[in-house]
Amino acid sequence: MQFIKHQLPGVIECVPTKFFDERGHFYESYNQNLFSANGISENFVQDNYSFSIAGVVRGLHFQKDPHAQGKLVRCMTGKVIDVIVDLRKSSPTFGQHEKYELDADKGNMLYVPPGFAHGFIALEETIFVYKCTDFWNKGAESGIRWNDPNLAIDWTHENPIISDKDQLLPLFDLNETIFN
Repeated sequence: MQFIKHQLPGVIECVPTKFFDERGHFYESYNQNLFSANGISENFVQDNYSFSIAGVVRGLHFQKDPHAQGKLVRCMTGKVIDVIVDLRKSSPTFGQHEKYELDADKGNMLYVPPGFAHGFIALEETIFVYKCTDFWNKGAESGIRWNDPNLAIDWTHENPIISDKDQLLPLFDLNETIFN
């Protein structure tokens, strides 16, 4: 497995080594010892699963402290543009976002540490899975509006499908401290 560090501190893309033969292919998607040796030593306590049709945007979501979640995300089927926003006030990349293409055929995953908002747009029908470092907590759930002009995220889609709940999320306030 290859572990690739990106511009936003703590974010790691994980690309498995696939083994192909006449039957298909095999790869190891998670190995606690290998991940720990490469900077991802969190204890994952909950797995989440979503199915989205092409053009659906989910996010930008996060949980506030003390229930902030790190996430290891990937596509089981399909392809997405995954978007993360650094909400850590003390980070040199505070308020910045990055986009990653996650593709089931490639098998790549993204580790998103606590302190980030997370969302994605499905480029095709997609089953998306999340390994989370804390349990879902209704009182801690929060988010930022997907089309916040302060973030200027290009979702690559003219008219994405957005839930009513996500349409009502607040705009990003650069003066607010969500995470230190």
